[in-house]
Amino acid sequence: MAAKKAAAKKAPAAKKAPAAKTRKPNASFMKEMTPSAALAEIVGNKPLPRTEVVKKLWAYIKKNNLQDAKNKRQINADDKLKPIFGGKKNVTMFEMTSLVNKQLS
Repeated sequence: MAAKKAAAKKAPAAKKAPAAKTRKPNASFMKEMTPSAALAEIVGNKPLPRTEVVKKLWAYIKKNNLQDAKNKRQINADDKLKPIFGGKKNVTMFEMTSLVNKQLS
């Protein structure tokens, strides 16, 4: 009888997990854009995807310590960034994205 009880408590078969959806990158982000003259001083004048432009811009901001010390979401403009930021002394990181998109064609 003990053998029947052990067989009855057999674990149910494991269910297969649903296949993970593979995420395709948005083609508009991967499209190479030409930076304006002001933006080219920071990221270079070769056409780049928007994602790479933002990466290079953040590298420049961090290298030159342009994030506000108290509010890290605030970016202080230096002489190279002021024309990109429309003459503003500081912008939020969210504003920066829309301002940089205006500098790409």
